[in-house]
Amino acid sequence: MRYNVLACDYDETLARGGQVDEETIKALERLSRAGVTLLLVTGRELDDLLSVFPHPALFDLIVAENGGLLYDPRQRTCDALAAPPPPELADRLRGEGVSPLGIGQVLIATREPHDVQVQAAIRELGLELQVIYNKGAVMVLPAGVNKATGLAAALDRLSMSPHSTVAVGDGENDHAFLTAAECGAAVANALPALKNACDVCLEGENGRGVTELTAKLLSGDLDTLELPRHHVLLGHAGGDGEAGAGRDREEGGEGGPSRTGRAGAEARGGGGGGAARPVTDDGDGEVRLPTYGLGLLVAGPSGSGKSTVTTALLERLTGASYQCVIVDPEGDYAEYPGVTVLGDPDRVPAVDEVLHVLEQPAHSVVINLIGLQLRDRPAYFAELLPRLTALRARLGHPHWLILDEAHHLMPAEIRHVPLQQAGDVGALLMITVHPDAMSPEALRLVNATIAVGKDPENTLAAFAAARGLEPPALRPAPAGDLALWLEEAGYARRLTLAPARAERTRHRRKYAAGTMAKDKSFYFTGPQDRLRLRARNLHTFVELAEGVDDDTWLHHLRRGDYSGWIRGSLGDDELAEEVAAVEREEAGIAPQESRRRVADLINARYTLPAEPTAFDPDHEDR
Repeated sequence: MRYNVLACDYDETLARGGQVDEETIKALERLSRAGVTLLLVTGRELDDLLSVFPHPALFDLIVAENGGLLYDPRQRTCDALAAPPPPELADRLRGEGVSPLGIGQVLIATREPHDVQVQAAIRELGLELQVIYNKGAVMVLPAGVNKATGLAAALDRLSMSPHSTVAVGDGENDHAFLTAAECGAAVANALPALKNACDVCLEGENGRGVTELTAKLLSGDLDTLELPRHHVLLGHAGGDGEAGAGRDREEGGEGGPSRTGRAGAEARGGGGGGAARPVTDDGDGEVRLPTYGLGLLVAGPSGSGKSTVTTALLERLTGASYQCVIVDPEGDYAEYPGVTVLGDPDRVPAVDEVLHVLEQPAHSVVINLIGLQLRDRPAYFAELLPRLTALRARLGHPHWLILDEAHHLMPAEIRHVPLQQAGDVGALLMITVHPDAMSPEALRLVNATIAVGKDPENTLAAFAAARGLEPPALRPAPAGDLALWLEEAGYARRLTLAPARAERTRHRRKYAAGTMAKDKSFYFTGPQDRLRLRARNLHTFVELAEGVDDDTWLHHLRRGDYSGWIRGSLGDDELAEEVAAVEREEAGIAPQESRRRVADLINARYTLPAEPTAFDPDHEDR
């Protein structure tokens, strides 16, 4: 299920003339039994609401006073979410004969045309208050308090996310919380401006509209509804004349859940669980990806730009408050900003530890498995995955599962993957050098493929062969650093990636303490190839450099092998130049000194494990 929360306005949405009909109550009860959390978000004062609505315990929490108050109807506890209005404002309005006049814990309420007196009193008393309107009602609240802030407080109390929420309303004051929710719906009697701004326009009025919405949630109709306002930017079309090819069809298309407002699209899907088609804006050629139900594979040779694509998407997803889980076998994301990193070369995080952090939707997590042997990674992931799907079923997050080196986690030998569709984890992104080395059950979840590198045709052909599909034709384009293939399309198209705003230092932890591929490792062979000592990372390189004999060390130093390896395999031209300067001076310095200088240069640029070496001046004291 895509949505775990339904947030309802009360007057003229859930209720008509202040009363909720029995059929609407029954519909909400069915939804609650299905595990959906119910929130009531109303402008009414709490006592006023309780006097007309006899079923408050139907809701998990009630936001009253237009975002000013949070009430738990089961525990019967009430918390003000802002400071109360100053008494002199209410006293002045009473003295001026303003009626009706409601005084809540945070809110002061009246009706038009008394808004003129209210505005004048606020101005003359010099108060930092705002006036909110709703179909003739006038509500005075502290600045910044509205239904959206109240909804956020309720979701935070429940450890749930607005990205897992559907909200429904009818009036001016509902704009804020309908926009804050992942999906905003309007009942048929809603104001035209609200209908134009929402994602779903319901056919029923008041409670009948809410009943209609509950049916769509239970049937899964809303799960596959495209929501372009949430789609994440991938890149720009490469000028192949297909701009706009994937754009949403406009309102009224067949198969959609009622007619829609801003979304303007019906649900469509390919393999992997009904993912929405990537959206291309035909104005400037932007290509965007849906944030739910997508099974995305990013593949290409080592060093071809897979991490660049992933980083760009991850930056935009976390920036939009989607909770991401990055399973990182090689330590590539150990320094990713704004994300909690669990695990290091000496410690593998327990699954319970991971789940504890993920309870709070504001925390995205990197699970660093650099300390786990390659052979043990599939078993760890097999324990983790069902726990993640269970967490999402309960709380509606995480929203994205990102698997780096996916062939390490789900190799071809794995016969069963406990996912029916990518939507079971929200959306799935798998990165690999070798699509053909992945489990066929994992590849079954893919409905979009991004190929990076100089020869994307070869990568797409490898994926197609692994899936038993015909490889797509790659449409010619004047530019593009990646190719996108949608399974439902018979062709792939070139795109230019929209890069991340902040450049991340790629592979720093992996190069320091991870396991580099055999063809990327350094080999100490010495003269006449007497040795074959493999340095799998920089830490091992420094350790081996300390132990090899002088002839072996100088053999590689004189040939420029160290700087060549750093430049070619690590892609670090700056460090390579610094090491090359030491290589050029080799005749004038002792072997032990050149060893120390190279080690110092590496230590200054990369974070190595805190283990003493002969080049560490404090190593004898540890």
